[in-house]
Amino acid sequence: MTRLSRLLVPTLREDPADAEVVSHKLLVRAGMMRQVARGIYDLLPLGLRAVRRFENIVRDEMDRAGAQEILMPAVIPAELWRESGRWEQYGRELLRLKDRYDRDFCFGPTHEEVVTDLIRREVRSYRDLPKNLYQIQVKFRDEVRPRFGLMRGREFLMKDAYSFHVDVEDARREYRNMFDTYGRIFERCGLTFRPVEAGTGTIGGSLSHEFQVLASSGEDAIVSCDRCGYAANVEKAEVRPLAAPAGGAGGTLERVATPGKRSVEEVSAFLGLPPERFVKTLVYRTAGDATVAVLVRGDHEASETKVQAALGGEPVALADEGAVTRATGAPVGFAGPVGLGVRILADASLRGMRGAVSGANRADEHVVNLDLERDVPDLAFADLRQARGGDRCPRCEGGTFAEHRGIEVGQVFLLGTKYSETMGATFLDAAGTQRPIEMGCYGIGITRTIAAAIEQHHDDAGIIWPTPLAPYGALVVPLAAADAQLGETAERLAAELEAAGVDTLLDDRDERPGVKFKDADLIGLPVRLTVGPRALARGAVELKRRSDKQATEVPVAEAAARAAALVGPRLSAGA
Repeated sequence: MTRLSRLLVPTLREDPADAEVVSHKLLVRAGMMRQVARGIYDLLPLGLRAVRRFENIVRDEMDRAGAQEILMPAVIPAELWRESGRWEQYGRELLRLKDRYDRDFCFGPTHEEVVTDLIRREVRSYRDLPKNLYQIQVKFRDEVRPRFGLMRGREFLMKDAYSFHVDVEDARREYRNMFDTYGRIFERCGLTFRPVEAGTGTIGGSLSHEFQVLASSGEDAIVSCDRCGYAANVEKAEVRPLAAPAGGAGGTLERVATPGKRSVEEVSAFLGLPPERFVKTLVYRTAGDATVAVLVRGDHEASETKVQAALGGEPVALADEGAVTRATGAPVGFAGPVGLGVRILADASLRGMRGAVSGANRADEHVVNLDLERDVPDLAFADLRQARGGDRCPRCEGGTFAEHRGIEVGQVFLLGTKYSETMGATFLDAAGTQRPIEMGCYGIGITRTIAAAIEQHHDDAGIIWPTPLAPYGALVVPLAAADAQLGETAERLAAELEAAGVDTLLDDRDERPGVKFKDADLIGLPVRLTVGPRALARGAVELKRRSDKQATEVPVAEAAARAAALVGPRLSAGA
């Protein structure tokens, strides 16, 4: 057993001032983590035990699936990233370092380059394949706005796996193997989750799914069909093109004054026209420093994932104010497609749009009676908008999207030969021909999943740990430290629980019962046994699951066995 009096668990009664989401507040208040710098945290004993529990579930399932654990360096030489082309593409989220010899390195946010380099040096023949290698490693992404505690920190723990194959068919087999493995991992954690189709982002590849833990506080919006079950991130989800809004009359393109009105909502109210009659012009910069304008309907949002795909996979980001002004000749909020001297992509739902409103590329002015076919000829159309609840499903007849919030905790990618071709990772096939290795990669956010579990499992009093992730299985609370009989009974119950395979925390502190109960609810262990004088006089103790409202009296002789049955078998925390 572990004695709470000897454990570093500095609980707090008030929420930290800088915490926005529940998991951040409760992990700090429950004494499980402390901030060192923005987005960088100490994990204290209880927090680390929860992390170790999840790591061990991940290891158990990855090993069962045939993957092999390795450990790669956190600090990576720039040469490898330059080979793949990502040194220039990745942007400022990549933490770049120089050693004493002025050589460039980075603190790895992902390890595709390192593992590809390992395989190209060791694999020669088709007989050496397939391989699936994974690690659990500290990563670093220099987020511009780190927030939400472990949900979006700069330093984090991640499980990343990489598979290598002789052909696409075998790579798809392993992709399915990892997809199923992830399902088992999150089911074992007691989490409600949904796998959804997703974009590949800076990782690259041709196919990807995210695993989303469903929670109202989730950063990601996802949609799912109420009929066929198709589900995807709103950035990735396919949508059926909408017909152009009715009532769009023709007319001469005309400038109108819109002083100080920049947003669609402001101009819509000013002109008395609905947002769906607007053409919104968004200016992007590509990784190659080109400027691209993207047009979407005024009531729609552009999907950066789809824009990137339409540009052949080149990463994009919204242009800053200076770049917008240089491209349009106007301040932000007044961009429009007419006369714009940059490449333009238009969402498919704008096809046939007439009588529309857009920016005039001049401060405090918009244009009305915009006819895209007439005024912006030769437009390239594509699916560029985010999906939303109420959209018709593209995969079935009659299905409609419902929208949910989720926290992405894992993602699987079919990479193809993106890295093996650029880095020369090849093998000799059975015919003696040299071919690039087919690859997949598979990530799980270890610390992020712990935060997501709390977002999904909590109440006003504190954390309600899913049993597989809880730092300890049971808490034994004697109500008076000075009462020898209570203390002896609590010690005996804790020992019996440990003998039954339940890792147990004994609250042996000299504190008031109210303090102990508040801390018990805040820390949120699955089962609590309370040893009090009145119940003990009747030969009983109180048994309470953290998720229950009321405690139940049980005979002392049965208490440990009944508590152990509620907790069930658990892997070692390894801490």
